[in-house]
Amino acid sequence: MKKLISVTVLSALLLGCQQVSTTDSGVTNINRKQSMSMLLSEQEVDKMALQSYQETLSKAQSKGVLNSNKQMTARVRGIANRIIPQASVFRGDASKWDWEVNVETSPELNAYCMAGGKIMFYSGIIEKLKLTDDEIAQIMGHEISHALREHSRERMSSAYNKQLAMQGLSILTGGKYDGYMGMADQLVQVGYFLPNSREHESEADTMGLELAARAGYKPEAAVSLWQKMAAASQGQPAEFLSTHPSNQTRIQDLQAKIPTVQGLYEVALRKYPAKKAN
Repeated sequence: MKKLISVTVLSALLLGCQQVSTTDSGVTNINRKQSMSMLLSEQEVDKMALQSYQETLSKAQSKGVLNSNKQMTARVRGIANRIIPQASVFRGDASKWDWEVNVETSPELNAYCMAGGKIMFYSGIIEKLKLTDDEIAQIMGHEISHALREHSRERMSSAYNKQLAMQGLSILTGGKYDGYMGMADQLVQVGYFLPNSREHESEADTMGLELAARAGYKPEAAVSLWQKMAAASQGQPAEFLSTHPSNQTRIQDLQAKIPTVQGLYEVALRKYPAKKAN
């Protein structure tokens, strides 16, 4: 009986996932195969993201902090108007997304792009770090890359598989080892989910660097951005316990990749000559 259950659980895990690559590789060669749950479609994730985004906008609007800084909003949207068209290099269907860009007045050092192209910048990250347009472009390219690669869907798929595996283990052992589930969960978190999230961040850094370069924004700004972030985030957790690479790791990786996109930036300057200096 246990063997039958074991086979059933294993089959569910194997059949419930598919290996895909959500984007083309670009010049920076992002081509990792991703494990996506067949029970969680792109459309479902987009729908969830839209609902969450609309709730965020509604709350911000009710507080009078949505796009209240007209100059900053115009600045962020102007940068987005140059970067968003570059997304089709990685995903042809991105040109059909219903993109939206907003700015919330908040002290948070944060920005994000939800599935389907829903972008939010917080004023704090721009004002506190005194970001240039080139540095804003690096953040925007990074966040857009998360959406292009469907990293949120990938993490949700991983969570589904994790839950299914834990339930299967409990069934197979008759609950004998349920007391150790908390420890097992922590080990899985540190040994798989956190490194996986760091991989997502590194992919977004790399793709974002290319997107910004294609839009005519200086690749070197990726380095100055993370130098500013490093100065603002003293005391961050050790890298192996964090969902993000350390700032120094990011800086080193980005410095190594700048030559790959430098030619794209130089070509883009012919299209955006008036924008090449901040």
